[in-house]
Amino acid sequence: MRRTHTTRTVLSVAALCTLGAATLTACGGSDSESAEAASGYSGEIGAVDLSEVCPATVVVQTDWNPEAEHGHLYELLGPDPTIDAGAKSVSGPLFAWGEYTGVDVEIRSGGPAIGFQQVTAQMYQDTDIMLGYVDSDQAVQNSLNNPTVGVFAPLDINPQMIMWDPETYPDVARIADLKDEGTRVLYFEGNAYMDYLTGEGILDPEQVDGSYDGSPSNFVAAGGSVAQQGYASAEPFIYENEVAEWGKPVAYELLHDTGYPIYKSMMAVRSAELEDNSACLEMLVPALQQAEVEYFAEPDRTNAVIVDAVEQFNTGWVYSAELADFAVEAMLDREIVGNGPDSTVGNFDEERLADIVGMVTGIYEAADVAIAEDVAPETIATNRFIDPAIGMN
Repeated sequence: MRRTHTTRTVLSVAALCTLGAATLTACGGSDSESAEAASGYSGEIGAVDLSEVCPATVVVQTDWNPEAEHGHLYELLGPDPTIDAGAKSVSGPLFAWGEYTGVDVEIRSGGPAIGFQQVTAQMYQDTDIMLGYVDSDQAVQNSLNNPTVGVFAPLDINPQMIMWDPETYPDVARIADLKDEGTRVLYFEGNAYMDYLTGEGILDPEQVDGSYDGSPSNFVAAGGSVAQQGYASAEPFIYENEVAEWGKPVAYELLHDTGYPIYKSMMAVRSAELEDNSACLEMLVPALQQAEVEYFAEPDRTNAVIVDAVEQFNTGWVYSAELADFAVEAMLDREIVGNGPDSTVGNFDEERLADIVGMVTGIYEAADVAIAEDVAPETIATNRFIDPAIGMN
């Protein structure tokens, strides 16, 4: 049965300014204060005033083209956002709790827009980026040379999966069964989860193929003989309803269910800049939490922006309104989005982080990959900026 997700606590303007010392300081401006953003938007700043503590434009680097998994981020956009097809970005005034915050947000696409490289690498190449989508296993992987700290977990369960054709492989029920079949498995080169699957013996290193580029062409051309990575919130709908050459269901298993419980696409900052950005994050992270709640309660407006952006970007990735609707339903039904270990949305389970760090550290030590000697749960993610009063139920 589908769970209904709503705000656990609806905060008034007055209540918002009594949450704590850090928030109270930021709420010091008068109710009539107004400002003009770099985007040209001019309006009265609401209860959350980011103009004194955050960059004039908060730049966020995502890990793929616009999609519903990024809905909480696009929910921040105020009126008339700007879609830049050349830069593959969407920007506009940053709103929280329905009010202007005095700054802009710029959402940059990943995947083909950044040559399919990891977001962490892009963050260290372009220091204008304040926040980037970093998987928790990648945070361990890059802890020595490009360290990051996650501050918000928009996805409680990783939607990544391995999928296959149930007609070709009627006896395959789990990813591990593909090993017995000797099935070639397509994935994006550099994804740390594949080191786990092969290192644990779930898949054979000889059967995995890192040539996947996001297109359905190789899967379709193989006629069901290959398996492929994907997202439970996208590919099951795409392949059955939008890939005419396929047009039938796929079977899959979540990576999460193989014993690899990473936090996918956690929003992270460069580790050395955590303190410098702390005043901003104390106000921005609760706004991200609230945006997540609001998006999944009423996604239509934001989904329209996502669909329009994908169409204008024209990267070859197609994202329909129907797919966006499916993604929202799938993420709710599979509890891919939801509260963390308590009644709070976007926070990290410390025991789970410890399991991830221990598991991934072991994988890379075995592979002779250098990681930071002091890598630990607290070096890859923190609940420091999370507002425990904001949740979904």
